[in-house]
Amino acid sequence: MSNLESFNNLEYLRFYCIIIIIIIIIIIIIMLIPSFFSQQRSIKEIKECADEPMGKGYLVSCLVDHRGNITEYQCHQYITKMTAVIFSDYRLICGFMDDCRNDINLLKCGSVRPGEKDAHSQGEVVACLEKGLVKEAEEREPRIRVSDVCKKAILRVAELSSDDFHLDRHLYFACRDDRERFCENTQAGEGRVYKCLFNHKFEESMSEKCRDALTTRQKLIAQDYKVSYSLAKSCKSDLKKYRCNVENLPRSREARLSYLLMCLESAVHRGRQVSSECQGEMLDYRRMLMEDFSLSPEIILGCRTEIEHHCSGLHRKGRTLHCLMKVVRGEKGSLGVNCQQSLQTLIQEADPGADYRIDRALNEACESVIQTACKHIRAGDPIDPRVTPLDPVLYRKCQGDASRLCHTRGWNETSEMIPPGAVFSCLYRHAYRTEEQGRRLSRECRAEVQRILHQRALDVKLDPALQDKCMIDLGKWCSEKTETGQELECLQDHLDDLVAECRDIVGNLTELESEDIQIEALLMRACEPIIQTFCHEMADNQIDSGDLMECLIQNKHQKEMNEKCAIGVTHFQLVQMKDFRFSYKFKMACKEDVLKLCPNIKKKVDVVICLSTTVRNDTLQDAKEHRVSVKCRKQLRVEELEMTEDIRLEPDLYEACKSDIKNYCQNVPYGNAQIIECLKENKKQLNTRCHQKVFKLQETEMMDPELDYTLMRVCKQMIKRFCPEADAKTMLHCLKQNKNSEVMDPKCKQMITKRQITQNTDYRLNPALRKACKADIPKFCQSILSKAKDDSELEGQVISCLKLKYADLRLSTDCEDQIRMIIEESALDYRLDPQLQMHCSDEISNLCAEEAAAQEQTGQVEECLKVNPEVLNMLKESKADIFVDPVLHTACALDLKHHCAAIPPGRGRQMSCLMEALEDKRVRLQPECKKRLNDRIEMWSYAAKVAPAEGFSDLAMQVMTSPSKNYILSVISVGICVLFLIGLMCGRITKRVTRELKDR
Repeated sequence: MSNLESFNNLEYLRFYCIIIIIIIIIIIIIMLIPSFFSQQRSIKEIKECADEPMGKGYLVSCLVDHRGNITEYQCHQYITKMTAVIFSDYRLICGFMDDCRNDINLLKCGSVRPGEKDAHSQGEVVACLEKGLVKEAEEREPRIRVSDVCKKAILRVAELSSDDFHLDRHLYFACRDDRERFCENTQAGEGRVYKCLFNHKFEESMSEKCRDALTTRQKLIAQDYKVSYSLAKSCKSDLKKYRCNVENLPRSREARLSYLLMCLESAVHRGRQVSSECQGEMLDYRRMLMEDFSLSPEIILGCRTEIEHHCSGLHRKGRTLHCLMKVVRGEKGSLGVNCQQSLQTLIQEADPGADYRIDRALNEACESVIQTACKHIRAGDPIDPRVTPLDPVLYRKCQGDASRLCHTRGWNETSEMIPPGAVFSCLYRHAYRTEEQGRRLSRECRAEVQRILHQRALDVKLDPALQDKCMIDLGKWCSEKTETGQELECLQDHLDDLVAECRDIVGNLTELESEDIQIEALLMRACEPIIQTFCHEMADNQIDSGDLMECLIQNKHQKEMNEKCAIGVTHFQLVQMKDFRFSYKFKMACKEDVLKLCPNIKKKVDVVICLSTTVRNDTLQDAKEHRVSVKCRKQLRVEELEMTEDIRLEPDLYEACKSDIKNYCQNVPYGNAQIIECLKENKKQLNTRCHQKVFKLQETEMMDPELDYTLMRVCKQMIKRFCPEADAKTMLHCLKQNKNSEVMDPKCKQMITKRQITQNTDYRLNPALRKACKADIPKFCQSILSKAKDDSELEGQVISCLKLKYADLRLSTDCEDQIRMIIEESALDYRLDPQLQMHCSDEISNLCAEEAAAQEQTGQVEECLKVNPEVLNMLKESKADIFVDPVLHTACALDLKHHCAAIPPGRGRQMSCLMEALEDKRVRLQPECKKRLNDRIEMWSYAAKVAPAEGFSDLAMQVMTSPSKNYILSVISVGICVLFLIGLMCGRITKRVTRELKDR
């Protein structure tokens, strides 16, 4: 029983084991069935592979193509392993042999290493075909062409190997060591290893074999963007969204990397949303195009000669392209049309203006500047103004304005219908329109246009049109001007010497600068302190309209003004004189007046003279309506005032006086009208032409003292104190009236005296006298006028003539008032009497040197000079009015108040009152007054004896009172008798001749 039981137990054990095994098998089968069906389901889910025939390898090849769509893990693993096997031998790639058999034989890619069999040689067959495809694209007329079917197969193989660099057998074996060196920590898959190797392509330690393989790979990417796994994956949805690729079409331009980049860049510029992953991939490949020119077949085809000639050996890190850009700018020669177009196309594709990081050479060269001066600028902000259509910010901000004002229909830079720079030219023509002119740019667009203009003004190389048209003139006139901004200044200085096309471009840019001086970035940088202190409101305005430059000119001589800013402002003023259009405010205010009254006049100084002459004539003729408009007259006044500050702003005067400036004012600075003041002080030594110009200038200043820059500057505070409401034309008269005030500034007083001395040299320099004595001057002083020369001083002769007639009480009332003022002024200061200075110069220096040297002239010199013909005239004048004799007037001031208060001044009435008081013993005069009166009586008596007779009655009186009366009468009688006898003799002779004629 025990044995039976043991047997039965063993059988039960076996039975249970079998049952368990069967259950396990069933479970395994149940588990495998879903996997099998899932694989079947995975194959069916891939629609592209559903119709592939079984058993010929086409299904596996199709699954390899679309392995990214397989969701089943085991199936994906299987296909991945199969992919590695397939790419190890090109013959296993389904259909590849059929498509490329002839090309393999034609390109001799079938036996790479004859006589030696390498396990990896099959991968090099594909590499050989890829190089053949790349070479064909780089030749203008290729000797061997790869068939279209094979091209498609080659690019398709490259696409399939884009995921994992192990699948590109040739590149894998060429770059194994480099991968370990540079990309050791980079995980394979999704093209990560490719990108890592691309980033280190130009490292010194990168092997040449690997670099060549990477370059071939990049060239394939340039032909078909799908060869880059990461780019195709990241931008797939964006490409579809913005219709940048067309599915199910043969390989065409839609597959090219350049088309993809430009299409997506256009979307970004239009403000469309492109995923950050896609933009990151675009940045990488734009940088790649800028780094290696050989990736662009157009550059190789169009620029091969230029590269060999100008840029040999500069093939790394974008240096070749920068070399070609220098050639374009004319620094190293010239580019052919095809090369220039190819370079333009590449720059459009890479769009380096959008982000400085795209241009590796620029990034490395400017890294220190970017980290310091430009650290506030975000990566991606544009910094390259050379090719304006490529500026993404400008494109985005101005797209609507370009469409509205320039009719560009979207301003798509890929369009061949729009010439380069045409859209930007249109935009900046509208950038500075006023509200009245209409059709203005939006604020954002205007700011971007100004930014581009500011950048261009720094260097002519940044303005392609200017550089192209002015290349000859730059070499001729500005070869030594190499500093930033100097070339444009040089062209402006030689504006009249430039060729017509260059002159027009420089003129247009200068005209634009006059409206918005902030375009002159260097000037703005130099003038930043003065702008912040005096002109910040103008600088903050959205529309400048010339206000900022006008403010800088007005504050040019402030203490805060630095030398660079002053030089820059003066330079711009000098440039403005070449054409009235260069002064924006003047142009806008007077444009219609210039066309009507001054046609065919271009230079600003000539326009100002023309308009100011018209204004003066209308004023003098009391015209009912001025021919020059009110707004133009106001701006004309501003221009006239600005021109008086520097002699160089009056070209005719400057040219006439150049030699005299060199001789007499060599060390005098130009600003603050100091050269003009120097010429005035040396007027007698100037050459004839310069003297005439200075005289005309003084005549203008005396008629309108506000144009006297030195007087206005020195007496600025005194004008505010004494003459705040005085008219511009009466400003000097007001200052003269307050000249002797105790609070008068000494420097201003000295300047007023200088102007009085100038006025007294010639009546034409004294408008008030000229007007008041209009009838008296030709009546009494015609003999002097007949000898006078235009533009030459009369040295006070007319005024001296009028003074004598004043003593004789023969002048008109208005003229008498003016002459009395002159006599009173000159009595206090001998320098105001040119005739006295001329005739008594030796006596003053010898006898009255101490009095003449006194700082304050109060008539001491006149008192010192006792007897001189000119002093005799003064004595005669003093008898006519006590005010003419300041010493006597001061001494007798109290007596005049006590004894002659009711006597009106003038015509010698107060002097007669004092003489009567002196003779009246009942009246007691002040001792000083009595002494001075006795001195005057003695001087008048002596003067009467020695003074020359002015008429026949004076002569008869002097003869009758002379001690030699009898002798003089005898001589006169003898002379008369002699004349009588001569008359008789001449009469008899003429009578005899007449009788003889009758007898005949």
